[in-house]
Amino acid sequence: QVQLVESGGGLVQAGGSLKLSCAASGSIRSINAMAWYRQAPGKQRELVAAITSGRSTSYADSVKGRFTISRDNAKNTVYLQMNSLKPEDTANYYCNADIIIYGGYYSIGYWGKGTLVTVSS
Repeated sequence: QVQLVESGGGLVQAGGSLKLSCAASGSIRSINAMAWYRQAPGKQRELVAAITSGRSTSYADSVKGRFTISRDNAKNTVYLQMNSLKPEDTANYYCNADIIIYGGYYSIGYWGKGTLVTVSS
């Protein structure tokens, strides 16, 4: 019953900024780690940024200093602020969350359908 829905993707010029959002809904007891992945055409999906329930963060080397991941636990939402965007950031961005549902005893990884970010030069 859990769903993750991403929003905020679009077309932006190189050097510009976008902020992605991902809201989780359903029979959620708790959410552990949340993360953003991306996949460009012809390439494998890669981890961009992750944030724990304690709000510790980690980033791929390619986005360090440019992207910031954050979360709002009251809204079951994770964000990705993307600054100084480059053409190589163009990809479908996917939200991932480790979620324990009501009646469950362990977390399961859930995925959103993705949102497209296109950075023009």
